[in-house]
Amino acid sequence: MIGFVNLFKPAGPTSTQFGARLRKIYPERGTLAVGHLGTLDPQAAGVLPIALGKATRLIPLIADRRKGYVCTLVLGRATDTGDAHGETLVERAVPSDIDARLEAALPAFVGAVAQVPPMFSARKSGGRRLYTLARAGQTVAREARTIRIYALTVLGRAGDTVRLRIACSEGTYVRTLCEDLAAACGTVGHMGALLRDASGPFVLSESWTLDEVERAPAEALVPPERVIPIPTVVLDGRRATDFRAGRLVPLAEAPAEKHVFVRDSARALVGVGETVGALLAPRKVFL
Repeated sequence: MIGFVNLFKPAGPTSTQFGARLRKIYPERGTLAVGHLGTLDPQAAGVLPIALGKATRLIPLIADRRKGYVCTLVLGRATDTGDAHGETLVERAVPSDIDARLEAALPAFVGAVAQVPPMFSARKSGGRRLYTLARAGQTVAREARTIRIYALTVLGRAGDTVRLRIACSEGTYVRTLCEDLAAACGTVGHMGALLRDASGPFVLSESWTLDEVERAPAEALVPPERVIPIPTVVLDGRRATDFRAGRLVPLAEAPAEKHVFVRDSARALVGVGETVGALLAPRKVFL
């Protein structure tokens, strides 16, 4: 088994629960390896790409890790979790000129931005998840990290609720962005609804629900070549055998890219090779 599934996760279930469901849809001898290309919080919905089987070993080769989100920013109320499911910490009036303040604040949030991970997150401190510490009533110091916001747009506002579209780097906490943006506008706020509409090469319009995957599992499986845009080299019987054995293989013509997918004469995926001049070195071999 090797491939990716572009799942649509509704709000409610956890990302781990969806991985467990896929193991039942794609039965394999032993336990099917499942790898997430960025999980979603239970209350979030949207694109949840999952690597299956040997495709989990290809995750490091996915260069495009950008994320796209649509969310709501609820102004005037801060919560302990930074989202709509938390307890209210403080309430503050929303300035009457909030539209002008939003427009003025947005440019400072585009580009490289220092962001402190929220306590209610999966990052670790001293070997423990931050959300575990937060649920125990503990708060620990967290170092700011540099993330990148490629685009931040206000889609509209209804009362104290602002709709935002965000294009950002991997590791961006949208709830923290909402809190920081509210503060820059002279008030407080929290993230309301959250939808991820893109995760690297996976987009919302091409995602599948679990029910759809169950009805057509083969069609839902995305081959690695559609996710990782590197060339494919086809090796004949002897050279494919050498590649599987971890030996260097001579090439008639060196590919333009450093890494290539390797298939045998039957078009079965053998692994990933790295070009070394006119030689091909095995880097990931699928036996």
